This record gives sequence, structure tokens and C-alpha cells, in this order.
Amino acid sequence: MARACSRGSGKSATSMPSTELERSIEGISRRMLTLTLSNLERDGLVTRTVHPTVPPKVEYELTSVAWELHETLQRLTGRAERNRVYIAESRAAYDEERAPELV
Repeated sequence: MARACSRGSGKSATSMPSTELERSIEGISRRMLTLTLSNLERDGLVTRTVHPTVPPKVEYELTSVAWELHETLQRLTGRAERNRVYIAESRAAYDEERAPELV
């Protein structure tokens, strides 16, 4: 979801309409998106705003805690990507060293 939401200036996030979220996340059903957003709201990671229009307009915004989590996960995945070759080589060396001898 963090990839789908944009961040405004400073610590505030720009809200995103639920329909735009649904379009931006490939392969997710409306039901699964609703359940996920509900759980994220319950966990304090998103805020939900319902505008009194017809039809109702619902927007979601990441909280500061969610942005902190997003930044941490970005650093972790970046580190894993930067060390991908090293990890693959280490695994291959480990497997080769411990492979049972073929008779």
C-alpha cells in the first residue's frame, strides 16, 4: 500500500481515494483491499476519511508510524538487493561444501 500512496511535504501524507488505490494494486479484489485497509486502520497505520458525497468518497492516508515502517522496509529491501550476488555466492559455496558425494 505504501507504494500506492504518495507522500506530501514534510511528515504529512497525501490521501488517496479508495478507487485509485484499487486501480493501482494489480490483482487485488475489492473485498481483499477492504479487509486489508480495515486491518491497517485498526493497527493505526492508515486513517480513513469518508466524505459526505453521493456516492460517498472514501480516502486513505498513511500515518506517521506507517511512513516510518515504510522507510525501514525500504532500507531493508535495499540492503538485500545490494547484497543479492554476495548472498547467492555464499549459498552456492555453502551448498557445494556440504553436498553429499555422489557414488
